[in-house]
Amino acid sequence: MAETTGTAGMPAAPEMPEKPNWDVRWIMSVLPHRYPMLLIDRVLEMEPRQRIVAIKNFTINEEFFAGHFPQHPVVPGVLLVEAMAQAGGILLMHDDPEREKKLLLFMSIERARFRRPVVPGDRVHFEATVLRLKANHCKLQARALVDGVVHAEAELLSTTVDRDSIR
Repeated sequence: MAETTGTAGMPAAPEMPEKPNWDVRWIMSVLPHRYPMLLIDRVLEMEPRQRIVAIKNFTINEEFFAGHFPQHPVVPGVLLVEAMAQAGGILLMHDDPEREKKLLLFMSIERARFRRPVVPGDRVHFEATVLRLKANHCKLQARALVDGVVHAEAELLSTTVDRDSIR
């Protein structure tokens, strides 16, 4: 690497590698989900095949708040589990060169716990960690946190299948 000089003859700071832009456009290149079922806004951290941290900003404009529950809006638990699964899907599929030919499907949800409600205005951090990864099967430990407090958690099992095999 060639060294250049900055102002006053001082060596210039080495170039820092650019942080990946894991925004919603990139997420849509990895996952097949689209609005209103795309439940991840951005990826903050990722260790490939090991761990991911992603976020979703829930606003009162979300369609499901109109009916769940109008006077006391709460994010449905099933959507929190789906968002945890989507974070896991990004972790498992983002670097697969064949991902456009595959789908990641739920096999089971275990030890699901809903500790506190998620409400409009909450920014939820979804963390998923690989517990076991074998061939096309994976087991993840996932959590949904608001301000560092666990609101939901589950173990998720998934399998990868060819898209053409789904009827």
